[in-house]
Amino acid sequence: MTTMRAIGLMSGTSMDGIDIAALETDGETVTTRGPTRFAPYEAAFRRRLEAALETAKSIVDRRDRPGDLADLEREITRRHVQAVRDFLAAVGEEWRSPSVVGFHGQTVLHRPGLGVTVQLGDGALLADELAVPVVHDMRANDMLRGGQGAPLVPAYHAALARSLPDAFVAQLPMVFVNIGGISNITYVPRDGDPIAFDTGPGNTLIDQWVSREAGVPFDAGGAIASEGSVVRSVVARYLDNAFFAKEGPKSLDRNDFNLDPAEGLELADGSRTLAAVSAEAILKSVEHLPEMPKLWIVCGGGRKNARIVDDLRAGAERMRASVAVAEDAGLDGDATEAEAWAFLAARSLRGLPLTFPTTTGCKEPATGGVLNKPKGAR
Repeated sequence: MTTMRAIGLMSGTSMDGIDIAALETDGETVTTRGPTRFAPYEAAFRRRLEAALETAKSIVDRRDRPGDLADLEREITRRHVQAVRDFLAAVGEEWRSPSVVGFHGQTVLHRPGLGVTVQLGDGALLADELAVPVVHDMRANDMLRGGQGAPLVPAYHAALARSLPDAFVAQLPMVFVNIGGISNITYVPRDGDPIAFDTGPGNTLIDQWVSREAGVPFDAGGAIASEGSVVRSVVARYLDNAFFAKEGPKSLDRNDFNLDPAEGLELADGSRTLAAVSAEAILKSVEHLPEMPKLWIVCGGGRKNARIVDDLRAGAERMRASVAVAEDAGLDGDATEAEAWAFLAARSLRGLPLTFPTTTGCKEPATGGVLNKPKGAR
């Protein structure tokens, strides 16, 4: 099958900026992982996005844009336009004419129980401005078919796992862990479809905690947590949430967990305890897997928090498994989700499934995405 060069764009639940990645793929295999870039949001714009989460709570019809959400959607899109233009200006000639762009947008509401998911981003505007076909709105079709609409990265994780060096492929079954605002895992078996679900809060509670208590956007490297101790009673309160007992597929909204159980903790103890919550929620996911994984590969911003990774390693060792951060396997842990959106755009163009009953709970494997062609294009 002919390969194409695709660009993926991801602005995740951490709301810190836009990840951009290029990929050569036919939508089934990963031929070449190309250049990547990050376009950060300034603090004032992050605050606008955080405010949008509150505004979006009133949405019933996913097409609604109450308050200033319509203006914010245009602003988000234009920021993506500029981010891609800057990216294309910086990369080599071979990557400057992509066949398609996969556009995630910014999730402001995800309520799978109500069949509602909202990602702000105008795919048609992005296509017109870039003069490149754009695939966006990749979650909706899955939800129409009974799925959770998340996570969508597992199709890419499964392809990526089989593109790794032989020493890693030999460790199937393996689990890819993505620690963003919300953490999710993909279990890649030796044969068959991947299994995936959200595992719990990743960075979001830690970010909220240190922002409120210390006025910083995140705990860089887990430095604040390194000064504190785990308060086990608080960890237990978080893990007692009914979400963890539910079988997958299952997914979370950024607002499904809050800081209430951590109230009253000192800054460092709170950060350290919330790091433990993130790690232990991920490890708890083995209760819902068919076989104990041999290897956990950690991607996303949370892999940079040394306390989360240390806790994951300690827990994996008790299960006779090992933990590798993405770079140990030759991957770019910051770009995996953006790469996934490039991969999913290619799959969408070919009508291949983006989701599976084992990843989102859809009734049957489902393709998805809306193709936006630039004005004047056939």
